Amino acid sequence: MTDHDIDAVSLEILRTQLESVAEEMGQVLIRGAYSPNITERRDCSTALFDADGRLVAQAEHIPVHLGAMPAAVDAVLDCDPEPGDVFVLNDPFRGGTHLPDVTLVSPMAPEGEILGYAVSRAHHADVGGMTPGSMPAGARDIQQEGVRIPPVRLVERGSVVADVESFLLANVRNPAERRADLRAQRAANDRGEARTGDLLDAHGERLLTAFSAVIDYSRERVEAELGALPDGEYHATDVLEGDGVTGRGAGEDPADRDIPVAVTVTVDGATVDVDFTGTADQVPGNVNAPLSVAKSAVYYVIRCITDPDIPPNQGCYDPVTVRAPEGSLLNPRPPAAVVGGNVETSQRVTDVVFAALAEAAPDRVPAAGQGTMNNLVVGDADFQYYETIGGGTGARPTGDGLAGVQVGMTNTLNTPVEAVEAAYPLRVTEYALREDSGGAGRYRGGDGLVRELRVLTDATVSLLTERRRHAPRGLAGGADGAPGRNLIDGDPVPAKTTCEVSAGTTVRIETPGGGGHGDADAE
Repeated sequence: MTDHDIDAVSLEILRTQLESVAEEMGQVLIRGAYSPNITERRDCSTALFDADGRLVAQAEHIPVHLGAMPAAVDAVLDCDPEPGDVFVLNDPFRGGTHLPDVTLVSPMAPEGEILGYAVSRAHHADVGGMTPGSMPAGARDIQQEGVRIPPVRLVERGSVVADVESFLLANVRNPAERRADLRAQRAANDRGEARTGDLLDAHGERLLTAFSAVIDYSRERVEAELGALPDGEYHATDVLEGDGVTGRGAGEDPADRDIPVAVTVTVDGATVDVDFTGTADQVPGNVNAPLSVAKSAVYYVIRCITDPDIPPNQGCYDPVTVRAPEGSLLNPRPPAAVVGGNVETSQRVTDVVFAALAEAAPDRVPAAGQGTMNNLVVGDADFQYYETIGGGTGARPTGDGLAGVQVGMTNTLNTPVEAVEAAYPLRVTEYALREDSGGAGRYRGGDGLVRELRVLTDATVSLLTERRRHAPRGLAGGADGAPGRNLIDGDPVPAKTTCEVSAGTTVRIETPGGGGHGDADAE
């Protein structure tokens, strides 16, 4: 029980009301946006923070967004926000994740004094850069990935800063769509302020007391869960399948250089220290991940191995320390390219931390899931289609894995076939489960998917994928899942590639299955 002057029933009521505000913000964003990437795939997240920049409540949207949001709010706090302001940012080295994820941070001041912040983050289908869709496999620095936005006022004291908006829209390929999606984010933040004002009217100063109380409540519950784990150091290693750049010289296989990810997880009473010393130095390609992304992946794993009903807020993160050497893959120095780090390296961090904790929490850790978001971008100057494609989850200690779902650090929906074909010059020629791709075991891993598209116009295709060579691992005697495959007109292509295609080209993605759990022959 917390020390705050608020009873348990009132605390639960206020907690659920705050979470409902965050959820309503998400619905406003989804319904108000223009791009299928947000309206259909729902690649967006919303949350509420207190005046000190602590996460109070979040909608259960995209894990990699939400765990990294506190860094964005911290960056805005350094800019002296005022009531009526709205800050926009996407700089991965100033609170962002990767450039397509654009964040709006709005001070909430329903009665004139800032009592917290409404935050929305959405993946925009294009933010400029060297290829349509802003996810180039061959990027060597962040400037090639799109326009980089430090925390800056998009709205100042209630009025749009026209110069800032014009600058941003001049650097993207589809400015009308970007303008509409940014307006939807502003509407979501406005709704957050309005609903929080309603709660302030109803509860008065008890609302501010509840901000701290719900954080303390979550911290105490997470600490109790961690305290039940056996103390000790737990180690694991894994690899990324190249960076899309290194090894592309004459006669070299572009996928031949594995990039190691290593972790030591130290459980000590009610705290956990996660140290990525031993992970590779930052690389020339775009699989570097800002430390905020690595933290987000760690927080997700801790949420999974503790009680998932614990309210998600800053209290869940306080007992967890995350460290990575400066200049490493998981804490790169600018101007490192990072667009793949948010989507692919975050998945590997999830896998390796789960693997390290398998001994400490064997009844909570599944076999490895597909371990990739299977990022596919098809576009030109006029359209940009972006999709992450589901696969198999790892089998659990008590049951089979799930087939054809998003795994790990993403929680998006698919874009329905009808929406794809209505919005883009594409035809979906196959969309099906990839049968028998899940690993065998006492419990089977989930099967992956097959997603095949025919491109109806000349376009650029970018693929950022993983687990094409190294299969998702089984656990406790279970077999590995099947690795994925990328094919263009039937010919295999590397895990990370960008190429020009002509009208009529077929792009086929076969996603990995999850690993199995337990020996199939064991009783």
